[in-house]
Amino acid sequence: MAIERSFAMLKPGVTHRRLVGEVISRIERKTLKIIALKMMRLDRDLVERHYAEHKGKVFYEKLVEYMISGPVVAMIIEGEGAIDYLRKLAGATNPAEAQTGTIRGDYAIQTRVNIIHASDSPDSARREIGLFFREDEIFPWEDGNDAWY
Repeated sequence: MAIERSFAMLKPGVTHRRLVGEVISRIERKTLKIIALKMMRLDRDLVERHYAEHKGKVFYEKLVEYMISGPVVAMIIEGEGAIDYLRKLAGATNPAEAQTGTIRGDYAIQTRVNIIHASDSPDSARREIGLFFREDEIFPWEDGNDAWY
């Protein structure tokens, strides 16, 4: 399997419920590396560009309002098969269908306010990473340099 980069975003429900550390811990325990991370407050323009494929759908406006309602945590995740692996870890979009042990299965309450976004393909990962991160905000690193701790 190839090393990939994926974009992940912890939505306002995670920050509101103070679950940021728990969700990040789950990602790291699965041997995925976080190579970029920032907390930010999204503006309407960025949310609309990020969710452009959903414009016109019945849930779109409420999704936009939810995403600007509080801070989010944006991340770039790197690892073997990171895109598929992160999506499996996130679980089904509908929390009622998400298996126990997945992030959505354990923490999400309703679909419209589900708590994590994970890129669904290499193309979307590249596009989403470009929306949220500049190249100088990305810090790839190698495992095994434990001389400092």
